[in-house]
Amino acid sequence: MMKKILSFILVSCVLSLLTASAVTAGDEFISLCYHNTMDRVNDPEGMTISTKRLIEHFSWLKSHGFRAITVDDLLAAGKGERPLPDKAVLLTFDDGYDSFYQRVYPLLKAYEFPAVLALVGSWMEGPDDNYVRYGDHIVPREWFISWDEAKEMADSGLVEIASHSYELHLGVKGNPQENSQPALAHRIFDKKTGVYEGDVAFLNRIRKDLEKNTDLIQEKTGKRPRVMVWPYGKFNLPAVQIARDLGMPITLTLEDGANYSTDISKIRRYLVSGDQKLNDLVWQIHNIKKTGPYRVVHVDLDYVYDPDPVQQEKNLGLLIERIEKLKISAVFLQAYADADGNGTADALYFPNRHLPVKADLFNRVAWQLRNRAGVDVFAWMPVLGFEFGEESWLVQEWKKSDTYQTTDDTYRRLSPFEPKARKAIREIYADLARYADFQGLLFHDDAFFTDFEDNHPHALQTYREKWGLPGSIREIRNSPEAMKRWTEAKSQMLIDWTQELAGLVKIWRPTIFTARNIYAMPIMNPESEAWFAQSLPQFLNAYDWTAIMAMPYMEKAGAPLPWLGDMVAKVKKYPQGLKKTVFELQSYDWNREKPIPTAELVEQMKFLQRQGAVNFGYYPDNFLENHPERKKVHTGISLQIFPYQAGDER
Repeated sequence: MMKKILSFILVSCVLSLLTASAVTAGDEFISLCYHNTMDRVNDPEGMTISTKRLIEHFSWLKSHGFRAITVDDLLAAGKGERPLPDKAVLLTFDDGYDSFYQRVYPLLKAYEFPAVLALVGSWMEGPDDNYVRYGDHIVPREWFISWDEAKEMADSGLVEIASHSYELHLGVKGNPQENSQPALAHRIFDKKTGVYEGDVAFLNRIRKDLEKNTDLIQEKTGKRPRVMVWPYGKFNLPAVQIARDLGMPITLTLEDGANYSTDISKIRRYLVSGDQKLNDLVWQIHNIKKTGPYRVVHVDLDYVYDPDPVQQEKNLGLLIERIEKLKISAVFLQAYADADGNGTADALYFPNRHLPVKADLFNRVAWQLRNRAGVDVFAWMPVLGFEFGEESWLVQEWKKSDTYQTTDDTYRRLSPFEPKARKAIREIYADLARYADFQGLLFHDDAFFTDFEDNHPHALQTYREKWGLPGSIREIRNSPEAMKRWTEAKSQMLIDWTQELAGLVKIWRPTIFTARNIYAMPIMNPESEAWFAQSLPQFLNAYDWTAIMAMPYMEKAGAPLPWLGDMVAKVKKYPQGLKKTVFELQSYDWNREKPIPTAELVEQMKFLQRQGAVNFGYYPDNFLENHPERKKVHTGISLQIFPYQAGDER
């Protein structure tokens, strides 16, 4: 059974890579996700649209040339049999509310719009006077349609019945703090034993549930579902493969964005929030590919951690309140412990196979930030800087005397050419994804090689046997041509390594963004790529975001604003330069060991905007001591400030 489970994972990764590379322009479509429909909306959770508003949406789509498509249309287009129509839209309705049969179904017939209806099997069972578990609530069974109504609509040809799981549309205890997290994407934590659900048990739980619901839908409607709609939009690649095995090659998420018929295994849907006004929906449809300004705060989880759990919760409360009030986009959240401040992980904040767990805290903090402060959370992780105590695994620096030593004046880094080190790091990243829910990965600034590195024996072997270079750094440095090829190969090797790590994470967290820190020097002086093995144009192509360490005091710039202006001007020269770059300012001057005044930091933020750079943030955020001062920094970093969204800080 274990081999079969692991084969799911490997096949899923291959499918993901193939579909990602196969996506091309053409046969584009969007998908809208609705839930309940009522004549009068009284829904504090914001998942219900009024009948009147839904009619407005349908009328606008019809009058503006949008064509509602069917699952058959998607499957045919995916096989290349016939193209999708222009302005194709897939209409979907989740949860199977009784209102779908009473209000939506008549509208579908009137507008001749097909739609997908996702049913949770356990909510359909029993007589109307029963109660069912609806997420974390107990509600009347009569809230949902009957099987007779489901069959009638399936037979009409207008409604495609999809699976929404049998009983996975609920939360499970996903960490020691007992946060309720989506059952389909989180391991159950057993507080009595202190053990998480393993891969086999987790995937067997998913398979049994999906199989039960597909069998039930086929029994009740006469048609086996071809679409899986992930509860809460949460899923993983092995689950996608399980759905495919059960006859559901199409799955629906809640990620934003456009879709292409060349990849219908993970369809993005725009979630229509509540009784959304027509002009808001129109704006979203026309801007479905656009991203707004990205504002980031970089947070040390070491500041949240406290051996006293009461104080730790107070610290967490301070952080969440601060981030929520700042109104930003994302938090780069440290997932490792660095007690001595040397930039190397000596412990981690999540369960793993190799380093001590200082506290199982990262998942808790990331989940709270996402759900209470509304931000994306990036797991800020070392790439090479893990303290395993194995000196022979470390990056080695070549000396002109033809000796070598492990590097002492920079981060202690594991050599990515050392097979045992690579295996351990890969397993740490896989464990991070298994046990934590987050939206992105930030690769730390420890991913570099100097122009004397790496002299590890496995590195020298790679230069000689795979890169076609001399087998010694002395020989490489004596040849300008070899030196150039060596530098470029090392830069690409580090990119490939981070992409491999991201791929492992995407097995369990398929929708994550990627970001990577880059030093200022390779941008200000591109010839310095040889000193770092870092290249801005390569980073822009490889990652969703490039986080530039735009820290003038660390670089000892005499005049910070002109220095920042020069940096922005250089980034502008590259395609997508400003669009995919986050400028990370510093809120602390490590050279002088003193905080930078908040007013000065805000001045730099506003200066960046005047130069055309709208994606920026700062490090560190000392929320315990309110530095930078929250109310003041809000005026520079918040998305609540004009021109993005009018309004003052609450």
